[in-house]
Amino acid sequence: METESEPYVRLATLRQLHQVVAELNTARSLADTLQTVADGAVAGLGFELSAVNLVRPDGDLVVAAVAGSAGAEALMAGRVGSRDSWDRRLSMGERWGELVFIPYTEGWVLDDDDVPQWHTAGPAPRFPDEWHPMDRLLAPMYAAPNGGGELLGVISVDRPRNGRRPGAWGQEALQMYAFQAAIAISNARLRANMQRALVRLEREQQALRASEESFRQAFEYAPSGMAVAEMGGDQHGRLLRANDALCRLLGRPASTLRRYSFSDLVHPEDIGTLLRTSAEGGRAELRLARRDSTYVWVSLRNSVVADTADGPRYLLTHVEDIEDRKRHELQLAHRASHDSLTGLPNSAELRARLGARLCSRPPGSAADAYASSGGHADPNSFRPDGTEPFGALDGVDGVGAPFDHHVHTVAPSDGPADDGSKGLAVLFCDLDGFKSINDRFGHHTGDAVLIEVARRLTSGVRDGDTVARLGGDEFVVLADGLGTADAQDLAVRLRNAIIPPIRVDGRAVRVGASFGIGWASCGMTAEEVLASADQRMYVEKRSRSKANRRAAG
Repeated sequence: METESEPYVRLATLRQLHQVVAELNTARSLADTLQTVADGAVAGLGFELSAVNLVRPDGDLVVAAVAGSAGAEALMAGRVGSRDSWDRRLSMGERWGELVFIPYTEGWVLDDDDVPQWHTAGPAPRFPDEWHPMDRLLAPMYAAPNGGGELLGVISVDRPRNGRRPGAWGQEALQMYAFQAAIAISNARLRANMQRALVRLEREQQALRASEESFRQAFEYAPSGMAVAEMGGDQHGRLLRANDALCRLLGRPASTLRRYSFSDLVHPEDIGTLLRTSAEGGRAELRLARRDSTYVWVSLRNSVVADTADGPRYLLTHVEDIEDRKRHELQLAHRASHDSLTGLPNSAELRARLGARLCSRPPGSAADAYASSGGHADPNSFRPDGTEPFGALDGVDGVGAPFDHHVHTVAPSDGPADDGSKGLAVLFCDLDGFKSINDRFGHHTGDAVLIEVARRLTSGVRDGDTVARLGGDEFVVLADGLGTADAQDLAVRLRNAIIPPIRVDGRAVRVGASFGIGWASCGMTAEEVLASADQRMYVEKRSRSKANRRAAG
């Protein structure tokens, strides 16, 4: 793999070996560990192909991971070779320390066994140490060093990149790597067993009572956070024990954590979630406070255990760090519901927020009259207007209790006199003159204008209002609790906020805005509400002269 007389090459190889060994300890599962072992033989040891053959419980070996060739992976992955065939391979050939080298001159006797392989025929070597396609190099992995323990598996490698059989240094590097790989696989199995033990701790409380020592080991050496808290009484929820993983996660020593309960550490917005989770089998995702006053997202899962038979009951809490996943989920959710240019809620989010305020039953229906009667009206009687009886309505059960406690969204009165009623105003905004800016100055300027308009709209509404971008140069504002005059005043203020010049790359450009005011009301769909506001916007736009709508640049 390298020239034996060049120590600096050996040092480079040693650095690569160190790197791939370090990566073995970062794998999160047994499957990841096995693939990392295969990848490391290719990345750090100078071979083009490698495979990890893992011993199964029945003694046969399965190809658990392949690296270096998609074709070899498709051919071999998941296939099984019998233990007898593998024992025959490991007992023949040349011994290079713990390695087994089977030259092509001897390998022909193995062609018909059931061990999966990718070797192909090739010409005879041109010089003594040239690698032949039928050569086989095997690195057994044992549970104890120097082959003294149980066989865990075999790393098989092929096609050295320099085309030569490994020298003493290359052999030593592969042997060292196999030793470290065996440790990593053993640790991965231990972690997998630990995780299975945690599941059993939740489901088999009787076994937990009978095996206090197993619980202690599972608790202390768990790779994720664990805590035991009091259950019931004045000290309910107080932490009694915390393992090292939880202490590291929260940056607090165990002695300090014993002064707290999870309710003391949880983010104020998540206290309700925590209280709903404080029971057997409860699960939640919430934020816990670190020592530095920052918060970390965790997945929290509870089980109830007993100290002794019929003894005190405790709450066993498993705490897993999900900060990275949660951050990724929140980013994905934000991108899915917000416009990438302006950061405003997008069309789908707008419709979701609007739809959440609407139901399919118009205000003033029979069910509303029934609900307003307090459930005392005769279900078989007719409404005062002679329409359908109360009992015939969806949303009312057979014993006179309405299912639906929905507060209807109602449009304010549309008469000439303002009766003071309020509603959910939907302001549909279309920019005037925006297309000419795009045409004259390009999309870069147009995007800058849209971003500034979004900022001005957001600054002109209340905190609880919604400003969304439908697409193109169309925006929508949802403002609840407004009367007719209030909505008209808001539209004027927003239009005036948009009109002032916008500077982009040293150039001042202007756009106008046309607003249509619609009102959300139950019995309408979100699409119908938006279409109504859109139509009123076009009526308003046509009512103004083109000169009043043209933007200047």
